[in-house]
Amino acid sequence: MKLFLSIFSFIFLLTSCVEIIDDVSINEDGSGTFKYSVNLSSSKVKINSILALDSLDGKKVPSIEDISAKLNRLVEELKTKEGISNVSFSKDYSNFIFKLSCDFTSIEKLQNAIKELAIKENNGREIKGMNHSWISYEGRKLVRSVPQITIDKARKINSDETKLLKEGKYTSITRFKTEIKKFENEKARMSKNKKAVMVQTNPYALIQNPQLLDNTIYLIE
Repeated sequence: MKLFLSIFSFIFLLTSCVEIIDDVSINEDGSGTFKYSVNLSSSKVKINSILALDSLDGKKVPSIEDISAKLNRLVEELKTKEGISNVSFSKDYSNFIFKLSCDFTSIEKLQNAIKELAIKENNGREIKGMNHSWISYEGRKLVRSVPQITIDKARKINSDETKLLKEGKYTSITRFKTEIKKFENEKARMSKNKKAVMVQTNPYALIQNPQLLDNTIYLIE
């Protein structure tokens, strides 16, 4: 989720090894469940050393308490958004693993909720790339892409860290109740039951080519 990353972007920008998974399950009527996780456990030693500082490169280093307060506020506000329910959030500050999950009545409601929260977090100001539709579902066709703000965050990592991003992983999973007819991303893989598609790459490759995870999926009529 765009906002989920931006909440602790300071740490994210200083961390080379990150595993991100966005997982969307779509029901026949377009409702579904959205799951998003960020795993920074491979960099926990580095993160703890950063958090021990007062500032770095002229920027104040947030405390665990600061990060936790913002994430908790995000979750509580998400619960109030139209079309969103069953919001759950787990956080492990020992290993720096964060997992968010929610149900939605439609793809449109999910994107609207994320946009509203992101703009509020940005003090009411519009955010570049927020109008980008990263997922749409019409009948038997679903289109997915990586949120532009996610790419923009990753591109801000300094050049010394960029090469190490090859050690990270970004996984995009889309699940359905019915079988998949075909999909357009040549690097995607379909599950044995033909009801899920996964596309996987590393953050470094994604920065170079944001279209790597783009996919259009067609369901059997």
